Amino acid sequence: MQSLLEQPKTHSSLLVHTLTTLDSCLPVPHIKLSPWHTLTSEESQVDWLILHFNHWFSHHNVKLIKGEDEPEYFPAQNQTPARIQFAHGFFNSALHEISHWSIAGQKRRKLPDLGYWYAPDGRTQEQQKLFEQVEIKPQAIEWLFAKAFGRKFRVSLDNLTGNPGDSKDFKDRVFEQVYAFFLGEASLPKDAAYFIYYICHVTRDGQFIQLNEFQRSELD
Repeated sequence: MQSLLEQPKTHSSLLVHTLTTLDSCLPVPHIKLSPWHTLTSEESQVDWLILHFNHWFSHHNVKLIKGEDEPEYFPAQNQTPARIQFAHGFFNSALHEISHWSIAGQKRRKLPDLGYWYAPDGRTQEQQKLFEQVEIKPQAIEWLFAKAFGRKFRVSLDNLTGNPGDSKDFKDRVFEQVYAFFLGEASLPKDAAYFIYYICHVTRDGQFIQLNEFQRSELD
């Protein structure tokens, strides 16, 4: 693989090709339920996101909901749809939890918290390494989502009272993962691709995110 800390002079973006060839998407006129560009507060943008995510992915019997405390995923039970609960009503927390959901296959979507291994804040060095291994891809996808919305993305090592790990190495790996999605070295989960497709149609007039919009320096 070429050095991912340098911008390639030319490239063929397989991610953009994927977005332009998605099938079974909602027709463009049915994607937007209310305007995005007029919203200025975090609360109004969160409400917009909940409304649209639940519309776009209603066929999966899943709801995005605000949480008062920590994020959690609840699988569907009886007549109750699955719930993606994000933390404290934060927009970026919602994007992060959606990224985890988009990666999970049908089996893991039937499990509490999507079957993820998780140790709370205060992790040892060994636990932190395990945490980072399962967070690289979700955080790279979260960055794609955030870029489509025109929002700032920050990596999270989520270990304030434990061993923080090597933040530079983790940021490098998240950046490399984004490149891998664009260059076709890793496959973007289908629901993540749909989500980006829909976001770009309502926030960027259908212009898809491009590789040259992502810079390693943004993560510092």
